[in-house]
Amino acid sequence: MASAGSAPPTPAAPAKLPRIVAASLIGTTIEWYDFFLYGSAAALVFNKLFFPDSDPLVGTLLSFLTYAVGFAARPIGALVFGHYGDRLGRKKLLVLSLLLMGGATCAIGLLPTHATVGSLAPVLLTTLRLVQGFALGGEWGGAVLLVSEHGDARRRGFWASWPQTGAPAGQLLATGVLSALTALLSEDAFESWGWRVPFLLSGVLVLVGLWIRLSVDESPVFKEALARAETRKAEADRTGDLAEKLPLVAVLRHHWRDVLVAMGARMAENISYYVITAFVLVYATSDHAGLGKQTALNAVLIASAVHFAVIPAWGALSDRIGRRPVYLLGAAGVGAWAFPFFALIDTGDFGALLLAVTVGLVFHGAMYAPQAAFFSEMFATRMRYSGASIGAQFASVAAGAPAPLIATALLADYDSSTPISLYVIAAALLTLVAVGVAKETRDRDLAGIESTSAPAPTGAVRDAGEPSTASRSGSA
Repeated sequence: MASAGSAPPTPAAPAKLPRIVAASLIGTTIEWYDFFLYGSAAALVFNKLFFPDSDPLVGTLLSFLTYAVGFAARPIGALVFGHYGDRLGRKKLLVLSLLLMGGATCAIGLLPTHATVGSLAPVLLTTLRLVQGFALGGEWGGAVLLVSEHGDARRRGFWASWPQTGAPAGQLLATGVLSALTALLSEDAFESWGWRVPFLLSGVLVLVGLWIRLSVDESPVFKEALARAETRKAEADRTGDLAEKLPLVAVLRHHWRDVLVAMGARMAENISYYVITAFVLVYATSDHAGLGKQTALNAVLIASAVHFAVIPAWGALSDRIGRRPVYLLGAAGVGAWAFPFFALIDTGDFGALLLAVTVGLVFHGAMYAPQAAFFSEMFATRMRYSGASIGAQFASVAAGAPAPLIATALLADYDSSTPISLYVIAAALLTLVAVGVAKETRDRDLAGIESTSAPAPTGAVRDAGEPSTASRSGSA
């Protein structure tokens, strides 16, 4: 809420904005590289290295279970990082998340396997996966907010979509490194030591990410909101404003509907992505398609490059026609593509597999691209990190976390892709409902969206220029 007598926060200069975008992008790329590297390794080698006594498909299920554990830690990371990110700033917490993720990933590369330490190996693996999930839960919200709050409001969808390209960039990097290693090394060499190389490589990437991320300034919108909060606290200290002290409380009080919308919006986006990029490595190499590991990795690799390219285009389109129309198109698309996706893979042809994964990721991009701006525009500045992170990461527990597990279990029980297609369609319908009932956010002013839990100055401007009155209170 910007008072009539205060100057609006100054957006980043055009020359600085690309550097801010680069800082967010390099960080999210490294974080997603680490996270996806685990998912790919879980599908390809972890079942043999950490669960060797199990049936191959059961071993894969156990491997994906440790993969899902990382998602369970993401809401905790969202709560902790969101709380302190709304109090201390976006930049400090983003540096911490990068260090945590990189450290855990390097440690995975040094882990002893089941053959060396027995059942302790999967315990250590699961612990480090929890650290990865905790770090990623705090990364996403801060990265997209740093860009959203710096950038040009008219092109917010485009600029905020660039941190989102960190997901396909990380997938591209992780799959590319694994693909190169599986091509260059024998299967025995890869399972013996080759799988460790991409995990240890994360340490080098983290140093690069820290160098870039430490060079950017804090969000001007956050600085302005923090100054207003401190002024309010000084003027009304006797009230003990809980919303200022606990952003989580403020989110649940003023933005609980937005949190539910964000969670519903994430269902199709999250589930479809992990089916398309993680479970596909299991399905394509099964008896249904009979393709090799290298072939499946190459298909994901090429499709991820296309995914990277289309996300900014979808983000720019959301600036022209709105966040909701683009998001709804993506949700409808992944639902409609569910049956053709598996039918194409079943042909056993590389071209058909590539088409299946690429089209699926193009539709996914239509949801993922506007998501950063869409979620950022829902919440007030002093609770935006908490709100966006909670909405996104709590949904991941029910969506992305169990998606490969559910898909693998359905394949094991029914020996058919039909139940998996229905699972994706159900998620798409849920997202269509959530986004369908949401309000369009494209024209909202991030500096003008503020909680009215604290006393509002006369003449203050509320969400999207809507005037507030001294007697009015409620959600922003």
